[in-house]
Amino acid sequence: MLFQSIKQGFRNGIDTMIMLGKIIIPVYFILSFLHHTPVIDFIARSFEPLMGFFNLPGEAAMILVMGNLLSLYSGVGAIQALSLSTFEITLLAMMLNFSHSLFIETAVATRLNVSGTKIMALRLGLMLASGVIFGTLAGGVLQQWM
Repeated sequence: MLFQSIKQGFRNGIDTMIMLGKIIIPVYFILSFLHHTPVIDFIARSFEPLMGFFNLPGEAAMILVMGNLLSLYSGVGAIQALSLSTFEITLLAMMLNFSHSLFIETAVATRLNVSGTKIMALRLGLMLASGVIFGTLAGGVLQQWM
């Protein structure tokens, strides 16, 4: 019985690792490749004013987009590919916890007879509010400690 549980757990762990690897590894390689081209610089400059509200660099917008549109794991792969500080990673993780996989989870909530518009607005609102509060108000103090 114990051996069977260990064997099943090992199989489940390998399956999960393969599933996550299919998402994280391609995102990591694509962003690592783009990091050596002018594309990342263009995106960073374009989104720098918007991301400034959260005390984040412009390239962090790609992480938020991937995490919200695709999955939380694609956001993790994107975080790894970019050079971000501990504070910036923590802030992005907190923001994505409120709004990751936005369309998929909104569709699930809609099937449960919950207003998709209200759920999406609430999750985006919480993401933006947490980003502004943690990034702007607490950012200056916390960056000194991290």
